[in-house]
Amino acid sequence: MTELESIRYIEPTQRAGMRFMQRGIDGSIVMLNLLRFRDIADYTANPELTPEVPISGAEAFNRYIEHTLPYLRESGGEIVFLGDGGEFLIGPEDEKWDLVMLIRQSSAQSFLAFSNNQDYLAGIGHRTAAIEDSRILPMAELPRPN
Repeated sequence: MTELESIRYIEPTQRAGMRFMQRGIDGSIVMLNLLRFRDIADYTANPELTPEVPISGAEAFNRYIEHTLPYLRESGGEIVFLGDGGEFLIGPEDEKWDLVMLIRQSSAQSFLAFSNNQDYLAGIGHRTAAIEDSRILPMAELPRPN
């Protein structure tokens, strides 16, 4: 495994958050999420959320979604698409994602309010326990061609 292959992306960096806000996206935003799960969820960082028996990363992520949905909806967000991932048709042959998710938020500001909500953050440990690696790409919708 090369050094580059060992890098995992779980949470945004402060720099990435600043660049996101500097984009000045006006209107709704869609977040493309590519997620790879751990075989067994790792609750080391959030022992208070540890289930009685070990669970898979996919199960831990389901707990995260159940916890998150009320706060997402309250902030003006919604899950637009949730699907099984797999291997790329065009892309690195050795790269595989377990889950693909599209989340629509009414604005960048509502996304930030949601992501800083303390009640939401109380359950984010399920996501941390679940994820082996991830990518999130914020997208602004373009006008459709005629």
